[in-house]
Order: sequence, then C-alpha cells, then structure tokens
Amino acid sequence: MKITAKLENQFNHQTVTLETNGVAQELPIPAKVAGFGSSVNGGELLCLALATCFCNDLYREAHRQALVIRRVTVEASAEFGAEGQPGYNFQYKVHVEGEATDEQIAVLIRHTDTVSEIQNTLRRGSHVMLIE
Repeated sequence: MKITAKLENQFNHQTVTLETNGVAQELPIPAKVAGFGSSVNGGELLCLALATCFCNDLYREAHRQALVIRRVTVEASAEFGAEGQPGYNFQYKVHVEGEATDEQIAVLIRHTDTVSEIQNTLRRGSHVMLIE
C-alpha cells in the first residue's frame, strides 16, 4: 500500500491531498489566518494519525473477532520541547462501546495495540529521507 500526503500552501490558502494506492481525497485544513503556513501543526497531525490508525484498526480487528463495536473514542497526546527536538511521551487512551463484554473489549484493545501500524512505526523508529 502506497500512501502520499501533499500540502500546497500560499498566503491565506492551503490544499491538502491524501492518496492511498492511487485513490486521492482532499482534507480541508485551512491556512493560517492572514499569513503563510497551516492552521494546524505537525504534532497535532501526528497525534491524529495515532488516533485514526487505532480507530480504524480496532474496527478491523473487532470484525475479525465477530465483535460488534458501535462507538470508539481515541485521544492521543505527545510532548514537544525545543525547536528541532523530537517528540516524546506519546500516549493514547481509548473508550469503546459495543455489544461485547468489558473483558472482550479490553482484550480487543490490547490486541489492536500490537497490530496498529502507526503505533508500531513510532515504536520501532523509521528512517526519514529528504529527496532533493
């Protein structure tokens, strides 16, 4: 699976396009008001990536286990220090409602934590290369 994110920004205007395996969609993220840059920062989007990945993977894994899940809330957080320093203290918490026992949901959450791709990418680290 090939995933691409493209951001085009100019004064008071921004376009964000996401693409997976050739299927593209726009994500409305406005530019900064009266300026250049994005109205959101990369740390916020990184936390959103953690939350989104876990949510989608939880539904996938629940389906595989024949569990009915009705609602998922994921809150991800991280801390960032000085400019140029990597983030740290990445955490997330999950609340799940569905037609399953508390124990089944707890087991599902723990299992999903082991197979969520974004979580595993951060845990294992990944080489990031600037292409010039």
